[in-house]
Amino acid sequence: MDNLILKSYSKILSPNVSRETCNEFESLISMIQRKNREINIISKKMHEKGAIRERHIIDSAQIIDFVDLNCHTTSDLGTGGGMPGLIVAIIMKKLKRSMKINLFEKSYHKCVFLREVSKKLKLNTEIIQKDIFKVKNIETGTIMSRAFKPMPIILNLIRENFTKYKNVIFFMGNNGKKILNETLKEWDLDYDEKKSLTSDDSFILNIKKIRKKVL
Repeated sequence: MDNLILKSYSKILSPNVSRETCNEFESLISMIQRKNREINIISKKMHEKGAIRERHIIDSAQIIDFVDLNCHTTSDLGTGGGMPGLIVAIIMKKLKRSMKINLFEKSYHKCVFLREVSKKLKLNTEIIQKDIFKVKNIETGTIMSRAFKPMPIILNLIRENFTKYKNVIFFMGNNGKKILNETLKEWDLDYDEKKSLTSDDSFILNIKKIRKKVL
């Protein structure tokens, strides 16, 4: 890996994200580029390696400090092309954790891609090709949601379909503050915020408890 690429990863290089881990990220980027010629894994506008690295890999990897490492599973809702689930699974290899990353995705073609990546990179994942809204009584540790559904819909899903979880991680974009303030009108949330490493206007939300308000 050349110094320019390594410098790109300097934002997330830590005991949890090693040089070897970054090499696997680069392998994932190449697989995304190849598959993106067939199906929409990511936006066609962001097909260059540098854009994928910054917008998807580094953006996803920055949540690792919020993932509960004491649980057996972590769940990525509507994972699409595997962000952030595949990224977290790659980091888990370095940590030598037995945690399984459950990737919920109803698209057959995207699930094929997720399985190909998991097999090639030897990731501890389970690809669940189901509509997450139809899966009941789910137990997990951390729940992750990135560019899947609006925040209130995800909170309702968690309340109705999950019987046990530790925390919920949301990726909040340019309108994140407005969305959060609107959501707090209907929900009581115990949460922490972390400024995004990839955008000055974005932040990561780590929610520890959710309660629907009685209006």
